[in-house]
Amino acid sequence: MALVTTMAALFLAGCGGDKASTSKSKDVLAQIKEDKKMVFGVKYDTRLFGLKNPSTGEVEGFDIDLSKALAEEMFGKDVKPEYVEVTSKTRVGLLNNGKVDAVVATMTITEERKKEVDFTDVYFDAGQSLLVKKGSKVKSIEDLKKGTTVLAVKGSTSSINIREKAPETSILEFENYAEAFTALKAGKGDALTTDDAILYGMVEEDPTFELVGGTFTEEPYGIAVKKGNKELVDASNKTLKSLKDSGKYDEIKDKWIKN
Repeated sequence: MALVTTMAALFLAGCGGDKASTSKSKDVLAQIKEDKKMVFGVKYDTRLFGLKNPSTGEVEGFDIDLSKALAEEMFGKDVKPEYVEVTSKTRVGLLNNGKVDAVVATMTITEERKKEVDFTDVYFDAGQSLLVKKGSKVKSIEDLKKGTTVLAVKGSTSSINIREKAPETSILEFENYAEAFTALKAGKGDALTTDDAILYGMVEEDPTFELVGGTFTEEPYGIAVKKGNKELVDASNKTLKSLKDSGKYDEIKDKWIKN
């Protein structure tokens, strides 16, 4: 049984694409180099960070450009970045079952999540806020009382936070941000809550909505990797620092984040 357990662990050690089905025991960095691809879990529904362009079929945004720069800086042009769609609900599972090498998907670093995955250093600082229709009676989190409804996304820290900070309001959860924003536009809730950086993308899509009340949490984003992959975390941190020192990080950020 001990031998079977050990072999099973090695069987699942590879990351990304079909790496979960390989029996090789190479570390993840060596495996990425051999496969000549690094598979990132990214969002397809989050304007400014990761949004699939319907006209081109390509996913675009800050997280996408950052992951491309990360892969090229770490491995050179021989290793190509590939993308798999994740949501707040699915990203940990897809990472841990080997479908992706790393998750770059507006993922807040929390102590609870650190039990399931390993994180790099913070690559973006956000804060939770509220999105409402202009002219709404909701001006801040204090207005979320009994009789109001807030829309959120399953598996997000936003859903947990709003329950703590506005316990009297009703919470309606959706699978992704596109569904939640559609519901808000249809009048199914009084406000939508998530990180301000994500909400700014919704305002860009429809300026009849606005953020209110400022931020009421701190949401530091990190790149997540499968637990125990210290080499990949260290290499990613070194690369993030290099991208910041060179000015490439600011170039990518300024391209997408205007607020």
